[in-house]
Amino acid sequence: MTPSPKLLDGGWGWTIVAASFMAQLLAYGSPQSVGVLYPEWLQAFQQGKGMTAWVGSLVAGVGLIASPVCSACVDNFGARPVTIFSGVMVAGGLMLSAFAPNVEFLIFSFGIVVGLGCGLVYAATLTITCQYFDKRRGLALGIVTTGTSVGTFIYATAQNELIVMYGLDGCLLIIGAVSLNLMACAGFMRPLNMPGYYLKQKAAMERNIEDQLFEKPPLDDLKIAAGSITTTPEKPLTVKELLITMDAKDLAVQTEIKKGTFLSGLAIMKAIKKKQQAYSKYIQSMYEILQNQAMVAFCIAVFLFSLGAFPPVLFIEDVAQSQGLIEEVSVIPLVSIGAIATCVGKLLLGIMVDIRWINGIYLYAFTMFAGGASLLLIPIIKSYLGMQILCVFMGFFSGNWSLTSYITTKIVGLERLTQAHGILMFFGGLGIMLGPPIVGWFFDWTQSYDMAFFFSGGCVLLGAVILTVLTLPCWKRKNTENDRPDIQYTSNCDKVASVA
Repeated sequence: MTPSPKLLDGGWGWTIVAASFMAQLLAYGSPQSVGVLYPEWLQAFQQGKGMTAWVGSLVAGVGLIASPVCSACVDNFGARPVTIFSGVMVAGGLMLSAFAPNVEFLIFSFGIVVGLGCGLVYAATLTITCQYFDKRRGLALGIVTTGTSVGTFIYATAQNELIVMYGLDGCLLIIGAVSLNLMACAGFMRPLNMPGYYLKQKAAMERNIEDQLFEKPPLDDLKIAAGSITTTPEKPLTVKELLITMDAKDLAVQTEIKKGTFLSGLAIMKAIKKKQQAYSKYIQSMYEILQNQAMVAFCIAVFLFSLGAFPPVLFIEDVAQSQGLIEEVSVIPLVSIGAIATCVGKLLLGIMVDIRWINGIYLYAFTMFAGGASLLLIPIIKSYLGMQILCVFMGFFSGNWSLTSYITTKIVGLERLTQAHGILMFFGGLGIMLGPPIVGWFFDWTQSYDMAFFFSGGCVLLGAVILTVLTLPCWKRKNTENDRPDIQYTSNCDKVASVA
């Protein structure tokens, strides 16, 4: 099943965009607004900020680190089954977190279970959106990824009110029940390409039918109706005759006979060998992707950006409270302000990257430079209004997440998008997982967030420099010159012809 050009960039594709938008909203709403829950967990469990920060870092990082596995699940089973299964994981993890007796249990239920569910949703929604769009892929991905930002804005305010009304445990139970609507979103994800699991089943069925058709059955079973012609060993059977004479019972008997023969062992060995060859091809493909210098630079940049830019999402409310800028979380938290700015950033950056004369990689590098500079200003700002303005800037430039799939497609092509995006998200998840604990440890060590955010801003700026330098056009010219084969001339005529 190959997608027709008429099906792309419109029609049912916009239904896919709406379903994927809602799926990301429902899955990422609570994890991305974990900054509202973080002070409640600090007060409830009385643990250090570095230890408690593992909950928020894991829920955002585990799903991205497991992106290669999540992408393989989408390739094999399709976006719809994966999204249904992820709905069970996200809802189950949130409801389990309501009964957490300590931070360790919370790390497992909220950090790992919910994080893996979010990773499956992310891989499924981005993959099926890329399949349905070609020319408007940047806009479609921008709309889909804004679901996380809109979810963050809604959930940050909603969780704050639910905690006041029903307590922390009641809040998590209600949010978990709402996330079950992920299953409804999965119903709209009609696949354009048949998933690998079904293709394997179809190929196996066709192979079995061919074996059964062209295998000569016993002579006693080749008697057709009375008065009809009976076949003889000298006369070969046609496919039509075999279809008439073979029934389910004969096929079952033949299958049982096959299982008891020596050839079954050879078949098993052959299947194992094919599996090994498939795995070796997969590893070889990953190696070829990582040989691309632009892809390596992009992976490093995403890692450093995630390491530095994610901690404010978790700590910004605690920063405002620890500096005495506000006594408690406001009606519209700083997390919500940043989420709305991220939503606008994803849409505008997604539209900008579709413009022909704009280079997606350099646009991403620019957002990293601006985001790193904003992080360096956090320790300097000493007013709540200034913190709100800073959250707008940081949130807008954090919208560059909508560019990752687009840039990956430009670097490696659509055929390797799923695998390459899984590798990229692994590096991003690693940075997200390590960033908040490092910032928390900085605070536990110095009793101040100043050094922590100087470190975060420096990491983001370093990633921007690396991405810009390693993707300069001069590297392509050097590689082209190095790959040019040496020409051996056998005569003067060859030299003249080559110059001409």
